[in-house]
Amino acid sequence: MQYDFLKQFPRRMKNVGMYATLIQNCVQKTTWKQYGFTKADEQINLVFTVMLYIMEQSLKEEACTIDDIGTYIDTVNMQYLGKEMSYEECRQLGDFMVNNVLSNEGRVMYFDGFDYDEKEYQVMHISYVANRIIYVDHEIKRTSYYLTDDGYGLLLSTLEIENNMKLTIHEMIFQMHLEKQSYDKAVDEIKHIFNRMRIQMQKIRETKEKIRRNALDYSVKDYEEILVEDLETIEDTKKRFQEFRETVRKRAKELEEENINVKRLSEKDEENLGYLRMIEMYLNRTIDEHQQILSGHFDLKALYTRELEALSQLSLIRRFSLRSGLYDKILEKPQALEDLDHFLRPLFNREVEKTYNLNKAFQLQKPIRKGRGEDLEEILDFDEEEWLWEKEQRYREKQRRYQMSLGYLLEQASKRGEITLEQIGSRVAKDDKEREQLIPNVEIFKEIMVELIKNRSIDIQALQKERREFIQENAGEFQLNDMLLTLLDQRTEEPGIQKIEVERLEDGGTVVFAGVLDENGEPRVVRCSNVRIRLMR
Repeated sequence: MQYDFLKQFPRRMKNVGMYATLIQNCVQKTTWKQYGFTKADEQINLVFTVMLYIMEQSLKEEACTIDDIGTYIDTVNMQYLGKEMSYEECRQLGDFMVNNVLSNEGRVMYFDGFDYDEKEYQVMHISYVANRIIYVDHEIKRTSYYLTDDGYGLLLSTLEIENNMKLTIHEMIFQMHLEKQSYDKAVDEIKHIFNRMRIQMQKIRETKEKIRRNALDYSVKDYEEILVEDLETIEDTKKRFQEFRETVRKRAKELEEENINVKRLSEKDEENLGYLRMIEMYLNRTIDEHQQILSGHFDLKALYTRELEALSQLSLIRRFSLRSGLYDKILEKPQALEDLDHFLRPLFNREVEKTYNLNKAFQLQKPIRKGRGEDLEEILDFDEEEWLWEKEQRYREKQRRYQMSLGYLLEQASKRGEITLEQIGSRVAKDDKEREQLIPNVEIFKEIMVELIKNRSIDIQALQKERREFIQENAGEFQLNDMLLTLLDQRTEEPGIQKIEVERLEDGGTVVFAGVLDENGEPRVVRCSNVRIRLMR
């Protein structure tokens, strides 16, 4: 199927149909007006209020007759709704809702959902309530109503699963499908998880916009609610998703290793391999979304704090009435218009004009220019030659490390014409000296690999021509092209290298270098994608 997201479309339409059919049954009835319920909002609210009562009675396995429903509606009406209805009218309204709205006057209800696999509509039966005969006091025959599976599903989807539980439930179902190797169903669940994360990120963005417009319109309760949702979303979620991703990668690798050629896999295994790759893609996107939620969480806290502090400072601003503070004063004394600029100047953020200070006239004044010159001499009072020498030494040492790391990569690749980072990792894992040559520190190795992957294909002849025709100033930073030409000029004993190709291998593998040091001498673990370096002579 071309659009895999349409596979379970009838199941979605079943949930939609339960709402659509119920609302349609409500708004098409005119009986509501006899009891004072003229708006569709009031009608739907009352129907769900009655359904909740039927659900509670069903869960307690207690009788739920029309008399019970009428008594319940009468109590709710007196305490909350305030409609002018007697008990008998409440009982008639309950009978109308159960038999006409929820049961559709005894007619079977259907909703058609299109099945994109079969290319036709699938008829789905909908039923909200059912009834059974009971005997009150072992003598009186009565009809008791209870919710069907559709009725339970409709109500439970409205509130019973809190937002913070939906993500956890989807994770549990996703893990269950992985364990059962039902990868097609696991794809649907990981999409649900990704959508939940995307919805949470959207809520954060909307909240930030509301706070920017007016922080006072956003209550502390709403702020607390979204913070709690953020913390529950990001708590241990990234770790679990990373574990899921490792599991998916391991199973995909097992399928690929069953046969060297993927085409030899059975049709079922090839389909599962496609699902596993799709799951891995959504897991990567989910982990990225998790990181954005984490950043957005702290940005939201900082924004709300800053906006509230800005609002609190408004209380320190002195306010006055233009009528009493300006207009009335000018009408009393028109000559004050000459000094109006003193009143308006703060509005334009202009500096107040300086006035002559008589006390300063009798104080000894020092030349400002001389004082500035003395300060400048004090700032530049150091050994400039020694500082420049130390700077040059640091630059030479850093360039030496770049040259050593890049030279080691070229040396290993030139032995067989090409080599992968995974093969190099296996080699340096046994020799600490070679590992230090490859990775002098984390920052240098990272910069070299990023530049190699970014360039992909490096034409040596074109670089040599550019060096002959242009004079470039030394930028003091790592330049991959200049470093390559320098290293190749030193390797005169080997045949000339015409081209260097760097390719990131799409096998999902990760190369790990443990125990390497960063610029501060702290041990780190480096993980990077597997890369192939090929030399063309």
